[in-house]
Amino acid sequence: MAGVLVSLAVLGFWLYSLFDVVTTPEDEARSIPKTLWALVVIFIPVAGGLLWFLLGRPLAGGPEGGPEGGTAGGAAAPRRSRGEAPKGPDDDPDFLRDIDKRMRGDG
Repeated sequence: MAGVLVSLAVLGFWLYSLFDVVTTPEDEARSIPKTLWALVVIFIPVAGGLLWFLLGRPLAGGPEGGPEGGTAGGAAAPRRSRGEAPKGPDDDPDFLRDIDKRMRGDG
């Protein structure tokens, strides 16, 4: 039973490592090109995954900023200043005024 659990853990780690390599943007892989990282993770499952996380994966505070780093495989969210909250239509005074006029039948 313990052997099955260890095997499943190794398989899960291997798949997670491989998925992380594949979804990392090409220009953010460290040390060696992303294609070679994928081959290392595929052919040396546990050690390759550990090497990827230690030497190849983009740093958390990389070019995208903050501790959360970039987004894996996707475009980075637009940066906002700290004090600026997202603004929705219900936060816009002009929009609210227009809605109020429409509801009263003035507009």
